[in-house]
Amino acid sequence: MEIKLPEKVIEIIKILKDNKFEAYIVGGAVRDILMGKEVYDWDFTTNATPEQMLKIFSNSYYDNEFGTVGIPSEIEGERPYEITTFRTERKYDDKRHPSEVKWGKTLEEDLKRRDFTINAMAFDILKDKPKVEVRLIDYFDGQKDIEKKLIRAVGEPQERFSEDALRMMRAVRIAAELNFKIEEKTLEAIKNNASLIKKIAYERVRDELLKLLASNHPYEGMLILRESGLMEIILPELEKTFGVDQVSPNRHHIYDVGTHSLLTLKYTALKNNDPITRLASLIHDVGKYQTYKKQENGVITFYNHEVVGAKIANRIADRLRLSKKQKDKLWRLVRYHQFTVDEKQTDSAIRRFIREVGIENVKDAIDIRVGDRLGSGARETSWRLEEFKRRLVEVQKEPFSIRDLKIDGNQIMEILKIKPGPKVGQVLQILFEKVVNKELPNEEEALKEEVANIGKGLS
Repeated sequence: MEIKLPEKVIEIIKILKDNKFEAYIVGGAVRDILMGKEVYDWDFTTNATPEQMLKIFSNSYYDNEFGTVGIPSEIEGERPYEITTFRTERKYDDKRHPSEVKWGKTLEEDLKRRDFTINAMAFDILKDKPKVEVRLIDYFDGQKDIEKKLIRAVGEPQERFSEDALRMMRAVRIAAELNFKIEEKTLEAIKNNASLIKKIAYERVRDELLKLLASNHPYEGMLILRESGLMEIILPELEKTFGVDQVSPNRHHIYDVGTHSLLTLKYTALKNNDPITRLASLIHDVGKYQTYKKQENGVITFYNHEVVGAKIANRIADRLRLSKKQKDKLWRLVRYHQFTVDEKQTDSAIRRFIREVGIENVKDAIDIRVGDRLGSGARETSWRLEEFKRRLVEVQKEPFSIRDLKIDGNQIMEILKIKPGPKVGQVLQILFEKVVNKELPNEEEALKEEVANIGKGLS
């Protein structure tokens, strides 16, 4: 098989082989090459020990217990090349890390310990000139599973997941990234072992969840997450929304809350690839299961579900160990997803919405609103929403705070011949209110002229 490889990749293999060691390309790189995808991460395996590799590669480093030596990339900021010694693993006491790691003797031993068949293949470089020729080593039919679009555990799936419970999340995440299905026995093993995910640090679960949400197929990934039983453990609040009816007289909804939430994610993801925005779209109605009420006339209501949902969003953010910035964004998008789009709204009402949701989150809020509409069975937009979007643009041209004025305190002190003090702030506040109320343009000369007039009144 002839393939194209970066010169650095060929060089690493050649150096190891010139020193009488075996060396292979392994992992996701092999899978991606076979699928015709671009490769970003290069991993290798060899029978050389870490100490032997450190002698061979002068710029290498080794700071772990798993036999992985790093070689800095020649491209600044890129992930380093990683070479791991053949190894076998035993006793996963914490359901994540092997308690016992031994150097292996063969490539097959090494590939046997890996998670999924599509990640357990290797390339052996046979020739590098004039063209690169490789031999695919595939002990577990990974290439066939690529053709079938299946995620299948290597060997016995029950063992693979009891060894490392995070592999269950990885299976769902990789399925979402590649738009694959999870093979039947592998999926059944995830269902049987789903509770083991509780033993994994939430930071690791969060990373896999956000990667799933950032993938090209987050909706399909979430369907698998639910089918696997993992959603009930990772996002129990969302699981509770399935079966919560919202189909009632004079209401536009045609799905239960959970189904609608998944569809909202699906349509939001078509416009927005930010994982936190996608998470917000997924849980935007999570407060509905606590606020559900059915009136005598059959009408279902969820009063203040966005307020309750925002509190739940904070709990989810804390559990997933989101950063302060991520938590704030998630909370705002859930809390204010019900924003009004009435054509009679004043400019100050629209400014208030922008301040509440955060000016940097306005587009995300709009994308969720569109996803919300489509996920309810409604049309993508309405004339009111389009008018609201137009006014958002216009209002944002106006100042949002005193700092946005085309004049500052130094200029005011110069014009009024005063020293720093409360009067400067008073003048700025008066100017700001006049600009906001459109009594005065936010232009430097007009503001300077008004300063002189205000100064007379304050003296």
